[in-house]
Amino acid sequence: MPPPFNDRHTSHDRKDQHQRVNEQIRISPIRLIGVSGEQLGVVPTSQALDMAKEANLDLVEVAANERPPVCKIMDYGKFRYQQSHKQKKTKTHQQKLKEIRLRPKTGDHDVDTKIAQARKFLEHKDKVLVYVLFKGRELQHIEEGRRIILHVMEKLIDLAKVEKPPGMEGKRMTAMLAPK
Repeated sequence: MPPPFNDRHTSHDRKDQHQRVNEQIRISPIRLIGVSGEQLGVVPTSQALDMAKEANLDLVEVAANERPPVCKIMDYGKFRYQQSHKQKKTKTHQQKLKEIRLRPKTGDHDVDTKIAQARKFLEHKDKVLVYVLFKGRELQHIEEGRRIILHVMEKLIDLAKVEKPPGMEGKRMTAMLAPK
């Protein structure tokens, strides 16, 4: 049998996603923290609300699970902005695999364009798979494909390490580069 529903804890079990502000704070008394972080002790909620209004700020519940709950006088909009800013900074970059496709007869300028593209991927901390695709009789010119791949690797060596040296896989020669 499930435990009886108790809405007192459910809203804050989700890691305080929603702080109560001003009139949303129903519990009295509360432990109050002033504008500059000083402890003002346990005061009735109505008195704390009056103090916040006087300072043209908000009364924000910062520790709902404490008894009595801890509230702070602060600018709620600024607080929410700082919280969202912190979350953005903590997001980690998911490394992706980007591919650069070339052919044995790709022109030098086009190869330089592909190198610039690969450079952007590596600066963004993504892995790059460089491959030369051979079609039909081009398979007789594998050394031309190797020359192109080695040229690309040489141009990117300042910000990439070779994870897999050039090698044939069926009808394509591949090399893997990872950011340093």
